[in-house]
Amino acid sequence: MTSGTLPVPTPADLHRLELVTEYGTGLQTTRVHRAQDGGFLWWQGPGAQVERPLTAPAAHLVPHLAAETGAALLTVPEPAGDGLLHRVAGTASAAAWLRDFRPQARALVAHSLASAARALRALHAVPVPDEVPLGTPPGLTRLRAWAYGSSELKDRTLSVWGEDRMDRLLGWADDLAPDTARGTTGPRTRSLVHGWASLGALIPPLSRGRVALLTGEDLAAGRPELDLGWLLGELVELAWAAPPHDSSDLRRVLLEAYGPGPDPVLIGRAAVLRVVTHMQDFAIYRGWDDELLGYIAFTAELIDEEGRRAVPQGVS
Repeated sequence: MTSGTLPVPTPADLHRLELVTEYGTGLQTTRVHRAQDGGFLWWQGPGAQVERPLTAPAAHLVPHLAAETGAALLTVPEPAGDGLLHRVAGTASAAAWLRDFRPQARALVAHSLASAARALRALHAVPVPDEVPLGTPPGLTRLRAWAYGSSELKDRTLSVWGEDRMDRLLGWADDLAPDTARGTTGPRTRSLVHGWASLGALIPPLSRGRVALLTGEDLAAGRPELDLGWLLGELVELAWAAPPHDSSDLRRVLLEAYGPGPDPVLIGRAAVLRVVTHMQDFAIYRGWDDELLGYIAFTAELIDEEGRRAVPQGVS
């Protein structure tokens, strides 16, 4: 199912469709509806702490990948009210499937990660004209705002990290998604990146259909390692937060399906950025929780080792 083949439902139309599930934070709200054609409509809109509608101005750059390639469908969203609408074949994300400990559920997640890797490789190969205004991924923009702002989390973090770790982290962000506004030197990277490749945006089919990667809102300019590290960082965080959950096999599946080329050092650093971004997003959009003290210590370890635990040995 692709944009343009079916009429875009209005908010009133969505209200009349069966609501399968709904969840969200202060950053974003997600609602999954059962579509009349047998598929599912994923609507994502701004959370209570976001005052602007969601948009995807660079979505026209996203390639349509044939199913025969084994790549996930990069779903191009359709505007719907103040949010974006994706047509997919599943009701739950890969993140939700990972909470199901049946072997077939894990196999489905592994298949989905391999499909996502092939899709990301194709996305990263899309030429980006210089005139296309692609900026920094919004997640890194929020990370920088937190690092230069004032908050309880920042104060507690600096007391453990020290200024040096924070400086190193911001330098990695500049390397992976250069921002000329911060005075970055050297050529500007023009690779097209997903910007928020995550288990929550990866949708396996419920029965028939293709794996989908919700794509559009966070499209940006950066290095391909950013997207790979973003997914690996999520898997590393899950292994730490929910032991004995071991994600080494899934991380290997992702990188082997993507293929050679990316720099493993940059992938590891991107994984650290993902975990820190999740930590600060949690504090901003859900509020302080003492669980964050553990995250501060964990991320200090990740920074010191440059995220090496996220990249399986022997994969290049």
